[in-house]
Amino acid sequence: MENFQFCVPTTVHFGKEQIEKLPEAIKVFGKKVLLTYGGGSIKKSGLFDKVKELLCDYKIYELSGIEPNPKINSVRDGVRLCR
Repeated sequence: MENFQFCVPTTVHFGKEQIEKLPEAIKVFGKKVLLTYGGGSIKKSGLFDKVKELLCDYKIYELSGIEPNPKINSVRDGVRLCR
């Protein structure tokens, strides 16, 4: 194996009402969002609607049905949507 360095800076917001910070947190990445999720619980809980409301100024692409420990085909589906 070749030597390498891998750096993945991550910001995680914890606490009540932190979802309200979503539009501000992602604005540096552009106006297109790939929203990926598994089954229907995101919709049943109301989280899906809240995210879409918060990101009303963004172009949202959806990729549903993502399985736990996603297979490469799910990743490729996401790539196709992004292209």
